[in-house]
Amino acid sequence: MNLVLNEVEVRVLAALWEKEVTTPDYYPLSLNALVNACNQKSNRDPVMNLDEDSVRGALRTLDDNSLSRSVSAAYSRVTKYEHRLQEAFNFDRREAAIFCELLLRGAQTPGELRSRAERMHHFDDLSEVQSALQRLMNREPPLVKVLPRQPGTKESRYIHLLSGEVELPTASRVDVHPAVASRPTDDRNHRLEAEVTELRREVADLKQQFAVFRKQFE
Repeated sequence: MNLVLNEVEVRVLAALWEKEVTTPDYYPLSLNALVNACNQKSNRDPVMNLDEDSVRGALRTLDDNSLSRSVSAAYSRVTKYEHRLQEAFNFDRREAAIFCELLLRGAQTPGELRSRAERMHHFDDLSEVQSALQRLMNREPPLVKVLPRQPGTKESRYIHLLSGEVELPTASRVDVHPAVASRPTDDRNHRLEAEVTELRREVADLKQQFAVFRKQFE
């Protein structure tokens, strides 16, 4: 399957997929529940503010591409929606968890993916994550690609390709001013600030996951 989805279609598809795994008792989702899932502030990057018309439009495109469908239950008059990714791609659980996180939050490192995908599938170690990523990259056409490692980082990031091929700047396109290039202290500060921001985001995610876990025992 070779298709290109926009960011709203990706968000709708990923939200359906996530909720099937994390809240199966409330799946399939009504339109209102799906809008809320798309717009939630945790585990989303970027955070969106979609309305019902935008989500309906995305659902029509996904339905046309056999990636979602509406379902009706005899006991309810409310139309609900479900994804059809398993029929389209036949993912195993590891691939599904990793790919869903990439759809929800964009480019991420294997370490980030292992932590964030825990609520959908437990990975014993990073090698399991990397193996799942490799299988997704080996699909025809590929569903994932690895991005060049950023300066000062230890891990490469991976990104999904459902929105098409990613345009990356080449060395010839990047203009570095000599005065800027000779200031390693500033570069180090920027890297540290980025790391602190990411750590704060991960702590917030963990708090959210713990709150959901604790509610199960109240």
